[in-house]
Amino acid sequence: MTTYGTIPTSSSASPSSNLDYISRAKERIKAGLGSRHPWRVMFDFHSLKLPSNFQEAFVRIKTNVSFFRMNYAIIVQLILFLSLLWHPISLIVFIIMMAAWLFLYFLRDEPLVVFGRMIDDRVVLIVLSVLTLVFLFLTDATVNILVSLLIGVVLVAVHAAFRRTDDLSLDEEAAGLMTATSARSSSS
Repeated sequence: MTTYGTIPTSSSASPSSNLDYISRAKERIKAGLGSRHPWRVMFDFHSLKLPSNFQEAFVRIKTNVSFFRMNYAIIVQLILFLSLLWHPISLIVFIIMMAAWLFLYFLRDEPLVVFGRMIDDRVVLIVLSVLTLVFLFLTDATVNILVSLLIGVVLVAVHAAFRRTDDLSLDEEAAGLMTATSARSSSS
């Protein structure tokens, strides 16, 4: 008996289930990266102003680092990636660690729970940063890693010190409104 032209009814993995998995992964990537603040808000030139003193710069850095935490993590990781292009073993380790970053930090919809305890995003960020550095230092690309991290930290600190913080709550509300509007328009 031939089954040519019939629709298979087996429960084995079919191409459509693979496509469903890929589309769910794409949605998770969009939603995960959507939790970062828009780049145009971060790089709004009207919000850049020289701090009047060291105390104001320190407060701005503290506020901006907590507000743009995911954006800053992306920037530092991009700089680190670019510095490892000429070290293939380090690049492989970095790509493996990026997969861990994607699943444990960038793409999570729900809080991370380990042994029944909820883990804060800052703890996940610190642990992943330390593990990434430890594994990369084991690949003998120490100079590249240190220079790229120094460049990334300096860029983040300069941006955070010069970016005013008085408009961040307004930006957050606008970003939330924009996300709700785009979600509504994509579902219709």
